[in-house]
Amino acid sequence: MTTTERLSKVTAPSSAAIKDTRLLYMTGLAIIIGVAAGFISQIVTTMIGFVTNLSFYGEISGHFSSPAGNHLGLWVILIPVVGGLIVGVMARYGSKAIRGHGIPETMEQVLLNQSRIPPRITILKPVSAAVSIGTGGPFGAEGPIIATGGALGSLIGQLLRTTADERKILLAAGAAAGMSAIFGSPISAVLLAIELLLFEFRSRSFIPVAIASVAATAVRVFFEGLKPVFAMPTLSTPTEGAIVTYVLIGAAVGLVSVWVTKGVYWIEDAFERLPIHWAWWPAIGGVAVGVIGYFVPRTMGVGYDNISGFLNGDFTTEALLLLCVFKFLSWSIALGSGTSGGTLAPLFTIGGALGAAMAVGLHMIFPGIHIDPRMAGLIGMAAMFTGASRALLASVIFAFETTLQSSGLLPLLGGCAAAYLISTMFMRHTIMTEKIARRGLHVPSEYAADHLSRTLVKEVVTQQVVTLSSIQTVGEVKKWMEQHGVGSYHQGYPVLDDHGELAGVITRKEIFGPDRTNDQTVGSLLHRAPAVAFEDNTLREAADLMVLEKVGRLPIVLRENPLQLIGIITRSDLLHAHASRLEEERSAYQTIPVSSLLQKIRGESQLRDGSGKL
Repeated sequence: MTTTERLSKVTAPSSAAIKDTRLLYMTGLAIIIGVAAGFISQIVTTMIGFVTNLSFYGEISGHFSSPAGNHLGLWVILIPVVGGLIVGVMARYGSKAIRGHGIPETMEQVLLNQSRIPPRITILKPVSAAVSIGTGGPFGAEGPIIATGGALGSLIGQLLRTTADERKILLAAGAAAGMSAIFGSPISAVLLAIELLLFEFRSRSFIPVAIASVAATAVRVFFEGLKPVFAMPTLSTPTEGAIVTYVLIGAAVGLVSVWVTKGVYWIEDAFERLPIHWAWWPAIGGVAVGVIGYFVPRTMGVGYDNISGFLNGDFTTEALLLLCVFKFLSWSIALGSGTSGGTLAPLFTIGGALGAAMAVGLHMIFPGIHIDPRMAGLIGMAAMFTGASRALLASVIFAFETTLQSSGLLPLLGGCAAAYLISTMFMRHTIMTEKIARRGLHVPSEYAADHLSRTLVKEVVTQQVVTLSSIQTVGEVKKWMEQHGVGSYHQGYPVLDDHGELAGVITRKEIFGPDRTNDQTVGSLLHRAPAVAFEDNTLREAADLMVLEKVGRLPIVLRENPLQLIGIITRSDLLHAHASRLEEERSAYQTIPVSSLLQKIRGESQLRDGSGKL
């Protein structure tokens, strides 16, 4: 074989970047998914409005309305029960996957099932949510719409020829598009997809998700206009004392978010102990929803009007506390029963009402500090979601996008960061991951740059390479190994031809194979082209190539001449490369001794005193 022919067979790490054509293809699909999710959002909200108007007002209308204004009296208790029965039947004979608030179930499909959501979920989830919410369920429409968008993205990924990684991107694109379509919040939707579904931040996933989110928002603007979903009067810039107070409110709400999360799963565990089939549980939850709704009508339905109310200062302190407590009871019991509905709007309602009520109380204690209950409500709703889900950036940007209150960004960041801190201190798993963790699945919660991707091959390569010659006989090599010659303890060796060029790699196992004869040459045992790496490759590229080629070592060669051997790396070198990362994480030491610093300052001071200058 000529040198040119051998060069053509050398296997080297491919570029980590996806080809432009594939990225464009995924982006094109994301646009379609985004537009479809935008229309799905309009359809689902119309369905919820239709069921709500029919159930509570006896009207045929798709107008999105609240059940709170009904005049049914005690009959209102039966409506959520009927809705729960319908959802239970749909889950029993349709798909059990429609139960719950959607996002944890979607996360589970990403982590366990290569992002393959059953196609029927695309239909059953929005229909079951429309029935559940339309009959008074205290849920937001956003959870089912996010889940439906994700199911649509997964379905398209299954219908077309895609990898599991590409299906994950399409699923996340659909989920982000669903959130953008219902709230008009494309940036926070992308951040939420990154924090809860993608578990990565790469251009090949970020771009399609962002484009889908923009497309869905464009559809929403076409139907709803440019106004923010939670419009409120312009807030004044907070003072220093107010900012500190808002951060404390965020911390307090974060502590409550821990109790809220644990309370939800305590109730769910209680339902698990009931001696009846789970298909009946939503009806039992419906009893609680109906009874609470009879006494506190505002707890029923999506409650977006409640959020607008406390953000505009329309509620008294008593009304805020009443809404906070009874919305939590109604929502947690209904969610624990396994019916279909979302968590975002209830968490926003509970947290916002609590934050606004706390502001009133703190203003009475510290009358000299101007604490705006509307700003506190905004911080409370974001801090509650941050503490419960730990999607910090998504929560901050969501609060801004849905209100367009730029003066709230600083207190929002401080309050949500405080809530995040409290949540991490007192709660191991979030409201999104607890259910998954109970099934023995680890959910990534922190994202760091891959250490192997930051380290080049030339930083760890072994340049003193023990090689074999292609013309050596097997007998000669065996004798050298048995006599423990210099370098004979290695498991693999690069093989050079009579011109000193790389011919391949052979292992100790191949040398001592049962069908080997001593007069065979080493070169005759080579049956595959060498897999090699270059000095400027990253260790991640080298590791990926080892996995793909099923080898434990890679010769390092010149990029200009891939047959010119200059070194070798092994799997052990990849493990040793992590030593510097562990050193950076675990070893704490002074880089500037205090005594030396004081001596330097003292010396400079004495020099000034003596001459007037340094």
